[in-house]
Amino acid sequence: MNKKLYVPDHVLKAAKKEKLSKPIENAFKDNNAEADNKNVEDPSNLEASALERLPQPTGYRVLIIPYYPSAKTKGGLYIPDQTRERESFATVSAYVVKLGPDAYKDEQKFPSGPYCQEKSWVLIGRYAGNRFKVDGLEVRIINDDNIISTILDPTDISYV
Repeated sequence: MNKKLYVPDHVLKAAKKEKLSKPIENAFKDNNAEADNKNVEDPSNLEASALERLPQPTGYRVLIIPYYPSAKTKGGLYIPDQTRERESFATVSAYVVKLGPDAYKDEQKFPSGPYCQEKSWVLIGRYAGNRFKVDGLEVRIINDDNIISTILDPTDISYV
């Protein structure tokens, strides 16, 4: 269910000029503000204290933040929240936050070295890893061999 009210810009401007009751004023708030979901922020811009509160992966595991699609398409159409949630659950793009102490240490398994490093964008298996939220931010812990490739920009990859 979509919990946002989408209105044309001219209606929003008219509503801002008038003095409205509190419930109606809340309905006309900026639709791009998504305070309840921190996955819409760029992971590289997280505060150091927020990164420190994230769990440290153990062994050969990798902590990632799945890419969350934007609320609008490039053409300006709004994508329903339900569709965005489904795509974020099945996303294949992610940002590497932390590597476990044993990640990529096995030279027989990774003869050419690590597949990725911290602060890089990667492709992963569609439903790989364990999902959980920390302070409103969805993160996953995956095995080091679940990384398929590295990418430059997660918006280049489309969900199929």
